[in-house]
Amino acid sequence: MKAAVLFGAGDLRVTDFPEPELKDNCVKVAVSYCGICGTDFHKFAGRAGSRPVVYPVCLGHEISGVVAEVGKDVTSFKKGDRVTVDPNWSCGCCDMCKKGKRHLCTASKGVVKGMAEYVCPPVENVYPLPDALSLRDGALTEPLSCCLHGMDLLGLIPGETVAVVGCGAIGAIMISLLKSFGAGKIVALDADPSKRNNALDMGADLFIDSVREDPKKVLEEKGITCIDKVIECVGIPVTAELSLDIAGRGATVVLFGVSDKDAVVGLKWYEAFTKELVIKTSYINPCTTSRAISLLENKIIDADKAISAVISLEEAVDEIKTRRLSAKGKVLVCIKEEK
Repeated sequence: MKAAVLFGAGDLRVTDFPEPELKDNCVKVAVSYCGICGTDFHKFAGRAGSRPVVYPVCLGHEISGVVAEVGKDVTSFKKGDRVTVDPNWSCGCCDMCKKGKRHLCTASKGVVKGMAEYVCPPVENVYPLPDALSLRDGALTEPLSCCLHGMDLLGLIPGETVAVVGCGAIGAIMISLLKSFGAGKIVALDADPSKRNNALDMGADLFIDSVREDPKKVLEEKGITCIDKVIECVGIPVTAELSLDIAGRGATVVLFGVSDKDAVVGLKWYEAFTKELVIKTSYINPCTTSRAISLLENKIIDADKAISAVISLEEAVDEIKTRRLSAKGKVLVCIKEEK
């Protein structure tokens, strides 16, 4: 099959690659669309994503597609069904799984390598897409499901003031979710002023250029005296430290962005102590896939605003090298046009 294969750091090629094996409990999905995730950029640069990288590997895991074939033990899907896939498999047997924390499974593994013509995930990871949801928009399910887990950890109370640090594809989705979930005021911060219009369009009330402006000074000038919740969507120390710095007394800070494995954040311990901050991290998407599908089906999330471009598999190589379109929102790679 044709796939975008990473052979090593910086060595990404569209080439022939062996089709995954269709096991008895698995579903063979012909991939229609695959989103480019921040972890794909990490892997291309030679860093780990949510899990270690073993070369050669197909990039991508945010997919939608059509069932091409099912394993002999599968009865819940048939050829032609439109589906999406949770790429994170858990064993169900370890201590974490038995405690209901399957995303922290000690034997977890990724079961989708989506920038390819086919994937063969276990049936338990496959979800039907409703008729009202296009395959294009269905490819947003996985990133949205991760955002929902971050929102669950944030614990938003309607009317609270929330800061979103980082306004890329994930930050934009977070802003839209916060608006829908009743945030009183949403402050968006990013080092790239070109993201201002999209952040405001997604629902932010205020955009702050975090490099060229003093965030605390701008907040004071705008009469925003306390940030109740902060969600960091970049994954680098400077934005994590900014998130902790602007958080108000009693605030919750969720570090959502995926960092380098050796990244270290400087914590002003006494300041965090006197503000009694709650600091959380968010990892993948436990039990949120069905909710994400429902939000997309009912257009609670505007996919047209979240998606910045749809490109070909061949174009994906240049995009992962340059991030030219990804700076403006979620980029989808079209593997096979939907019918």
